[in-house]
Amino acid sequence: MPKVEINNEKCKGCSLCINACPKQCLAFSKEFNKAGYHWATFEKQDACIGCGFCYLVCPDVCIEVYK
Repeated sequence: MPKVEINNEKCKGCSLCINACPKQCLAFSKEFNKAGYHWATFEKQDACIGCGFCYLVCPDVCIEVYK
């Protein structure tokens, strides 16, 4: 089963990964990180297909996808 790890302190909440996910597995957190942004969170683990689109579009390189 694929696994997505997001570095919440590096994430600026741009939503590119959320929009790129074909299975809508990512969402914004309700909390803020130290920089004051809502970061992306991996919500639907069972739906993830490990495509890596979230990793590819992240401008801050804060997402890792493991298969």
